[in-house]
Amino acid sequence: MATWGSRGLRGSTFEDLINRTNEKYREHGLALIQKIPTPITPINIDKSTRHITLAYFDQKSTVDYIGAVQGIPVCFDAKECAADTFALQNIHAHQVSFMEDFERQQGIAFFLIYYTHRDFMYYLPFRQLKVFWDRAQSGGRKSFRMDEIDPETFRLPKKNGIFVPYLDMIQKDLALREQETDDTGVSD
Repeated sequence: MATWGSRGLRGSTFEDLINRTNEKYREHGLALIQKIPTPITPINIDKSTRHITLAYFDQKSTVDYIGAVQGIPVCFDAKECAADTFALQNIHAHQVSFMEDFERQQGIAFFLIYYTHRDFMYYLPFRQLKVFWDRAQSGGRKSFRMDEIDPETFRLPKKNGIFVPYLDMIQKDLALREQETDDTGVSD
């Protein structure tokens, strides 16, 4: 079981930027997104500072964020990556299952990935992740490389005042979904 101070708490700087972005979006009435706290059970507490020094995670967390954008339900997870290859071990089966169910309910699920070594933020639609996930589940690569994603379509732009401007990417994602539906006559 994961413990406090383990790999599960990486990415807090990126999450701080997302949290600030969410506050801006809420202030402007554009979105209402909340960080889902990870339930923990403290084991040791420093009595002088009242800080938790050892804890374990009570249950598996589904996603980092959930909410609504202009009436559209959204959920997403934030990940950091220090290489051009993203290991799928950073994503768990219960998260994939939750996101799949969420999309079946007409929601939008995605990952925000920050490639730290390139200072590059990317919006990964769930359906794109699912291709990589299914490949790994059937014995293929257990990761995906940067050259397998489309950086031009879903790269998060630098935007004054908005740290992680993912609403622009949701709009692109919705437009692409609509176009795919128009082209095939069937929605995903």
